[in-house]
Amino acid sequence: MSQPPHSTTPPDWQRPRGVAAGTWQYVHQRTIARHYDDFVADTPLCELDRRYVLETLSTFSHRPSGIESANSGAAKPLVLDLGAGTGRLALPVSRRGYDVLAVDLSHPMLEQLVQNFAPADDDDDQAGTVMPMRANLVQLDAIADSVADHAICMFSTLGMIQGRANRIQCLCHIARTVRPGGGLILHVHRRWAALRETGGWARLLRSRVRSLCSREAEFGDATYAYRGLEKMFMHRFSENEIKSDLKAAGWTVERIDRVGIDGSDLVTSAWDASGLFLVCRR
Repeated sequence: MSQPPHSTTPPDWQRPRGVAAGTWQYVHQRTIARHYDDFVADTPLCELDRRYVLETLSTFSHRPSGIESANSGAAKPLVLDLGAGTGRLALPVSRRGYDVLAVDLSHPMLEQLVQNFAPADDDDDQAGTVMPMRANLVQLDAIADSVADHAICMFSTLGMIQGRANRIQCLCHIARTVRPGGGLILHVHRRWAALRETGGWARLLRSRVRSLCSREAEFGDATYAYRGLEKMFMHRFSENEIKSDLKAAGWTVERIDRVGIDGSDLVTSAWDASGLFLVCRR
């Protein structure tokens, strides 16, 4: 995979659909990819969602996808990992016996994933393989219909997509590529968690005003400094909004779990929730 140079951020009309200026910079920063694994190792949410994904996948039924394993030749169930990054979820999922199609827009992230992935020993016919794919999550037409058993989209990857229509398009693509009866495990940041943050009231008010004054802005949009980037984009959801978006894309929400403010555990109180895990079915 060769990567063209990206010394400057292109204007809106030249960037892929749903990719904000800050996100464009993020996906092309090699230093971010190089240090990503160390960063997530100290992030409680990443350990929590790893456990959540593995435990939830174990409750899903599946049928072999028809893709032959490189280890045993037997077909294994296929999981789509949307926003796979360096493979922090793709790798443990593959070790549980799934083949993983690891999709990300960041070439440096996928390069790091390839370096991280060491094929299992020949006598370990339980492990699956990880297949990297560089793509924009709003434009997944290259993936065939009903090819996957399940999908995961974690660490607020959906919120990194700018524009509600684009986020719904992403969810529609996932629904199209996952077989009927398959599952989706999703994480989003919760909009009202800003009320627990310093200056959160003011940020929510500014977001609301911008959404009323500009067609390009939506309530819940935010830009913030992140790992050396000045304007990283993130959309935070209300519970009703994400449920509506999933329904519009053909998903049925089976379960919603709230993630605590510090990301280390699940909570029952909405006031103490920073985000949501959603388990959905086709």
